[in-house]
Amino acid sequence: MTQPIDDLHTVRDYLRYVSSRFAASPLFYGHGTDNVWDEAVQLVMRSLHLPLENNKLFLDARLTREERELILDRADRRINERVPLAYLLGEAWFMGLPFHVDERVLVPRSPIGELLEAGLQPWLGDRPVNRILDLCTGSGCIGIAAAAVFEDAEVDLADLSADALDVAISNIDYHELGDRVRAIQSDVFENIDGRYDVILSNPPYVDAEDMASMPDEFRHEPELGLAAGDDGLDIAHRILAQAADHLTPDGLLIVEVGNSWPALDAAYPQLPLTWLEFENGGDGVFLLSAADLKAWRAQSGR
Repeated sequence: MTQPIDDLHTVRDYLRYVSSRFAASPLFYGHGTDNVWDEAVQLVMRSLHLPLENNKLFLDARLTREERELILDRADRRINERVPLAYLLGEAWFMGLPFHVDERVLVPRSPIGELLEAGLQPWLGDRPVNRILDLCTGSGCIGIAAAAVFEDAEVDLADLSADALDVAISNIDYHELGDRVRAIQSDVFENIDGRYDVILSNPPYVDAEDMASMPDEFRHEPELGLAAGDDGLDIAHRILAQAADHLTPDGLLIVEVGNSWPALDAAYPQLPLTWLEFENGGDGVFLLSAADLKAWRAQSGR
């Protein structure tokens, strides 16, 4: 009996075959792609270290047996073990930049990237950005992307997890940003000194109900980076309580809380949260100025 590896020979063959297998499987798409075809293209092309775009030149190229085995093995693991594709490849893309990822960190997917691509406008205005904090950084993707946008800023990447910081440091080195981006082990603001013009955070925010019903793909991600108590706000509460002490007078706080945003909105009726909208999808990201945070804290006595 022949096997697929004996019948499939070209890049085009494997794009078709992997697409068909994915389409016949109950996979969840939400870790970099949102459909069968894009997932198959990314698996095949990046397994071969080929570009994701402008790659028609390679479609009829024949593959070595070792390359064919690698693609088939990764397709099998994606289907049978429901491993997110980024972990199979060891890479993910965020804001057009590549990042090392593995199961020590979440797969990058924050809509905060869209804000950074716009230079945090119109919210930032003409204010200078000298220091940026990426709180609960994980792979470091948000902070490193911010460093790419604000080329003169110093950026701190903070996380409680030493394992996550190892990945973040590898990405600092990968993007050759060691002269102005550093990693700090910190439980929220515990080891953070000084003030920042911008604090960005994609903290754990999944509530207990959502944790119990998440697709299998999420089971491969570190629970420390997802779960945040019954209402998903354990970390967000701490950020709001302390952020004013770490922002410059004109500073901005931008935090993603995902599906937990209604609970946060209800918990802080006197706080003028600005809930941001995104053209490319995503929600549950709020913005606050340092002035509004300080005024709210003074008014509430917190």
